[in-house]
Amino acid sequence: MKRIIYILIAAAMTACVNDLDTLPLNNTEPVSEYVYGTDESAYLAGLSRLYFQFVSNDLTDLQQMDGGASEIIRAFWSVQETTADAAKCSWENDAWVRALNTNTWSEVQNDAVYAVYVRTLQGIAYVNEYLRQTSPDKLASRGVQPELAAKIDGFRDEARFIRAYLYWMALDCFGSVPFTTEKSPFGGTYFPEQASRTEIFDYCVSELTYLISDQSNMPQPHFAYPRADKGSAAGLLARMYLNSKVYTGVERWQEAKTICESIFNMGYSLCPDYTALFRGDNGTNALVQTEMLWAVDYDSDYTDSYGGTTYILSASLASTDITDQSRPNGQVNGWAGLRVPYEYVSRYFNVSGQNYETGTYDVIDKRGEIFYIKGRKESMEGALYSFMNGWSCLKFTNIPYGQTDESYLATSAQKGFSDVDFPMIRLAEIYLIYAEACMHLGADPMALPKIQELSARAGVEPPSEITQDFLMAERARELMWEAHRRTDLIRYGLYHTDTYLWPYKGGDSYAGQAFPEYKCIFSIPPTELAVNDRLVQNPGYARP
Repeated sequence: MKRIIYILIAAAMTACVNDLDTLPLNNTEPVSEYVYGTDESAYLAGLSRLYFQFVSNDLTDLQQMDGGASEIIRAFWSVQETTADAAKCSWENDAWVRALNTNTWSEVQNDAVYAVYVRTLQGIAYVNEYLRQTSPDKLASRGVQPELAAKIDGFRDEARFIRAYLYWMALDCFGSVPFTTEKSPFGGTYFPEQASRTEIFDYCVSELTYLISDQSNMPQPHFAYPRADKGSAAGLLARMYLNSKVYTGVERWQEAKTICESIFNMGYSLCPDYTALFRGDNGTNALVQTEMLWAVDYDSDYTDSYGGTTYILSASLASTDITDQSRPNGQVNGWAGLRVPYEYVSRYFNVSGQNYETGTYDVIDKRGEIFYIKGRKESMEGALYSFMNGWSCLKFTNIPYGQTDESYLATSAQKGFSDVDFPMIRLAEIYLIYAEACMHLGADPMALPKIQELSARAGVEPPSEITQDFLMAERARELMWEAHRRTDLIRYGLYHTDTYLWPYKGGDSYAGQAFPEYKCIFSIPPTELAVNDRLVQNPGYARP
């Protein structure tokens, strides 16, 4: 089942229409209803188009952007990681980089931020149209038989999950955004109003609560990787409750604890080997599937994308590193872009004995074995845009589990694109959400066994109690480079303040400094404000 998404997308692209009009390319274009008809494959192809939004390089509705940079996983990863302490980018000539590296963005359009805004709302529009075209009335008018209609109802629930996930990304980054559903008007003269952050939160919680209920036709957990299921919906709901205070001003720790406990009864378990979660065969490895609640599927045979995990793999090495067979990652390209400040590595992984000539270092935590330092310089001081300053992270690698670097290179050509699926929600995150909820509820002992599982996998001693400092550090280790860091630091009240500093935080000073709190969300892009006068700019940012 894993590759069915790409097979169906390919079929849709070669269908009787050449412009993928199983779904509109924007919310003003009509859909050719005859493409759907009474055949199940057409409806599944339409659903696949929605999943494909997460890996799409299509530049429709994006202005003068590089296709790979516009892909939503790459753009969201950039705003989550390079604006915080775990990653910096050396591409000083790329328009988005300087502002994100140093937290100096403004209302001036930033390509990565703009891509997140447009991709999320564009994807929501696609979902809305799919739901319009698969309504019971539409199906009945086409003569769809009851058995197929029931199956399509399950497809609709998957689509609703995708919409909820996109709304989560949008509310996390922008707060208040234009709000539409399949019931909203649409067309060239319709401009939606914004909903508040609380309203969008409440809507997503309502949708996800329904999707995990017995009333929905959302697939059961472990249904058909990489498609979403009830476990995926429950995982996103847990994340919503985790950040409820930030989004709405109201804590929901009991709700977070309860939904995590429901996930523990869904048959998931930790993958015994942490490294297997991020390898080129992670989408087919049975050990990995036990931990994944939802992932975005990348396959070098189908997704020729310079976004997603291709971006993370290729940008983590220089071209001169590729020939070093002691630590390759199965890629032919080295873009010399992404690396980790040494301060982050030292603070959270307690490394020692680093030798930059041999590329060796000592670390007890197995999760800290992911770094590449050969030929590097430790400090980024005065060298933010020098790729060789800082540590490279090889957490993601194309080399399949169970293969050595040598055996992989002997049997497989290195690849220009990634086979590594990006984990969107996994069980380890749910363990950490549970621990945080239990901590706030004074129920630490209930969560300690889950934390002990993570510690055992990492080969380190577990804590005797759960504190916020421990959780911040443990999330930094366990979820590193999985697009959580900005959100975490905001929740802990450390993102913008001088309480917690990192290199180049808040400006060009290596020591770091505080920056204004309003930058905990990004500005509404000026191009969007210009075309929709119903939109209100976020506080702190000027309206053009």
